Amino acid sequence: MKGKSVCMMLAMVLAWSVYYTVSKILVDATGSAYVTGFLLRLGALVFLTAQIFADGSAKQMLKQGRSVWILLLIGVFGFLLDLFANLGYAGGSLSTGTSLLKTDVLMVNLVTVAVYHKKLYSTDWLGTGIMLLGVLLVLGVDFSGFRLHLTDLFFLLSAACVTANAFLIKSAEEKRGKDSDTISYYNNFVVFLLFGAFTLVRGDLRGIGEKAFSGFWPLVLLGGLAQTGIYFFYYRNLRRHEVWVVKLWLLGMPIVSSLIGVVFLHERLTLWKLVGIAVVLIGAGIILLRSKLHPEKMTGKGETHDFAESTEARKSESAPV
Repeated sequence: MKGKSVCMMLAMVLAWSVYYTVSKILVDATGSAYVTGFLLRLGALVFLTAQIFADGSAKQMLKQGRSVWILLLIGVFGFLLDLFANLGYAGGSLSTGTSLLKTDVLMVNLVTVAVYHKKLYSTDWLGTGIMLLGVLLVLGVDFSGFRLHLTDLFFLLSAACVTANAFLIKSAEEKRGKDSDTISYYNNFVVFLLFGAFTLVRGDLRGIGEKAFSGFWPLVLLGGLAQTGIYFFYYRNLRRHEVWVVKLWLLGMPIVSSLIGVVFLHERLTLWKLVGIAVVLIGAGIILLRSKLHPEKMTGKGETHDFAESTEARKSESAPV
């Protein structure tokens, strides 16, 4: 990958890691995943609104024509992936949920092969599996206590929504010609409204002032800024790369989150986490060597969709961003 592409991927991973760190702190403080989602999307709405007014694209937001339906659908899936995960955690275990939510990587691979007819080699699957195992070690998943229950289906539904949303976003960019900022704004606004509705119905906003600690609102803004960064980098990366490539980079997120936890939250970097980090890097190394492991196949078939920009992405460079 070119230096700029690598920086975009790393920035995406960092933004997502900061977002989840802030989200964890706020959920612990408020006791509600719904009010946390509402506040973080509110913070992101502030930054996204400032952005569209600064670049003069505010008027264009309302001129989407029939494409508005795919934008709204992306927002609905964005909300459902969080909702299903929360329902799963309400009736299941953390370790089981963590494991099943990561199956979105495998789902993306299957869709890439079955629907989009892209070539994935055995080494791609091997590298993906090794990285996934390393991520579970970093997250401290208890394999001995792994049990499946009916409510765990919510985790699989959440992973399916994550997968579907990634391909919807890429379709909106490539086939509908939508720029990343428009998709971001609609996605965040729809999720903001849905989280707000659930929060009001549940009454989770009551007593929020009493739960707010020193630095609470600046932390909300930091989470909103991180969410804005996710929109900025994730959507642009999806425009330039295959979905499965972007998802593989996101497997590095638990590593960054662990390092953030060590530096800022005084968490311990255990031996198993270090082993997990090493395993993730080994899996990534296998995939990075893809062009050397399959030089004849990639040259003969013109495979360019690994860790480089795809032909479709180059054509979309002229699209507004």
